[in-house]
Amino acid sequence: MSTSGEGLRLGIFGGSFDPVHNAHVALARIALTELQLDELLWVPAGQPWQKPRGLTPAADREAMVRLAIEGEPRFVLSRIELERTGPSYMLDTVRALQAERPDAQWYLVIGQDQYAGFHTWHGWQELLGRVTLAIADRPDARHSVDSQVLAVPHAAVALPMMDVSSTDIRARVVHGQGINDLVPASVARYIARHHLYRD
Repeated sequence: MSTSGEGLRLGIFGGSFDPVHNAHVALARIALTELQLDELLWVPAGQPWQKPRGLTPAADREAMVRLAIEGEPRFVLSRIELERTGPSYMLDTVRALQAERPDAQWYLVIGQDQYAGFHTWHGWQELLGRVTLAIADRPDARHSVDSQVLAVPHAAVALPMMDVSSTDIRARVVHGQGINDLVPASVARYIARHHLYRD
C-alpha cells in the first residue's frame, strides 16, 4: 500500500465502542460499499471529551473491536486515540492520519446524533474542510442540525433500521438478559468471559 495514500479512499469510524455492536458493523460494511472505500479505520476513543460516564478500560474496548472486525481485510483498527494522552478530539486524529497519507480522500463516518451536535465539536470548521462527512441517517433518529453544518456538502450513508445501542446492551447485561442477537458472537463471548458491565 502506498505510504502517501495516493488515490486511496479512506474512512474513519470513531466511537467509544462500549461495546461494539451489530449496528456498528452493519454501518461499517455499508460505508465500504457506498463510499467505495479501500480501508475503514475503526478508531476507539481514548478519553472522549463529551462522555460524562467512565468508560470500560481501553484494552477491553480495543479487544472487542478487533473481534468484531475479523474477516474483513478492509477494516483496520487504529490505536491512535488510545495512545494519545488527554481528551480525544477527532480533529487531532484526522490531522495525524492525513499527515501519514496526505494524498488520500478521507471520509468521516458518523451517526445522525453526532451530526446534530457536530457544531459543538472541537475545531469543527477545520474538520469539515478536511473530510467528507458520511452520515448514518436512521429513519427513527431525526435531529435538527446546525445551519452552518448543513451548508457544507457531504456524503450520506444509509444505515439499515437497527434499534441497537451500547447503552441498552450494557443495561441488558446488568439485568442478566441475553445480548447474542445484538453483538457479534465473539464479542458476546468476550463480555461474558471478562464479566464486563456487571456493576
